[in-house]
Amino acid sequence: MADQLIRATAADGGIRVVGVTTTRLVEVARSRHELSYVATAALGRAMTAGLLLVSSMKKPESRVNIRVRGSGPLGGLMVDAGLDGTVRGYVEKPKVELPPNADGKLDVGSAVGRDGYLYVVRDVGHGYPYSSTVELVTGEIGDDLTHYLASSEQTPSALVLGVFVGADGVEAAGGLLLQVLPKAARDEALISQLESRLGSLTGFTPLLKEGRSLPQIFDELVGDMGLEMLPGSQLVQFSCRCSRDRMLGALKLLGTDELIDMIEVDKGAEAVCHFCNETYHADDDQLRSLVKELKVERLSAE
Repeated sequence: MADQLIRATAADGGIRVVGVTTTRLVEVARSRHELSYVATAALGRAMTAGLLLVSSMKKPESRVNIRVRGSGPLGGLMVDAGLDGTVRGYVEKPKVELPPNADGKLDVGSAVGRDGYLYVVRDVGHGYPYSSTVELVTGEIGDDLTHYLASSEQTPSALVLGVFVGADGVEAAGGLLLQVLPKAARDEALISQLESRLGSLTGFTPLLKEGRSLPQIFDELVGDMGLEMLPGSQLVQFSCRCSRDRMLGALKLLGTDELIDMIEVDKGAEAVCHFCNETYHADDDQLRSLVKELKVERLSAE
């Protein structure tokens, strides 16, 4: 089944619920970046969270960037997610592997590190992007983003993220975002009930592995609170905006002298996209064309 995102409300619109399955796109990221088990879990959680966070934005070109810089051996990670359902990302040290934690699970917290910062940038599609920075809480990604939502957006939220990696790759991945909107924020009994139900979850990926669909998971959590599924579902995928033309444009910014040096010394150029690990090559002729373009542009400016 293709990865998808669905939305719902409950409690007469007082609760916003968003769920997403990301098994395939996390597997694409794992394969492209040749990620270790723990790096797959860290990046997979962050990409899933990016899709959940951007889902509430309005303009089609809206995007959310999540950057995590912790004290752990992963070094940091970066995710870029769009309201169009596309997401991409990378880990600085993709080969890092650690033993399981005390619970026998992938030790994302130690890999990311508990000392550091989480940076979130929301690009609403016009004007200046909104950026926020919070200290890491556990390095587990989900806890840190929940802390961000509470402190920066002041919205009572619960974020559940999961990635299960087996010997043959990613077997299940996805996440759930519940937010108590202002009209229900004063209902302490409702919030307490939600906290109790979320606390009883043993994880998100076990539910997916059991064959539960997102609507079924929604129904189990808030089905008795006036759950209303919003129409339609959105396909989500790993997708990068890099291209050969963009690569050539970036090389052109280096200037004539640098390009001539590449022609004479390296006999060409190579560029690797951080986000998707795609490699682009430019041969001598392509570099000479860029040099000619720069010379023409300089003469025109004179």
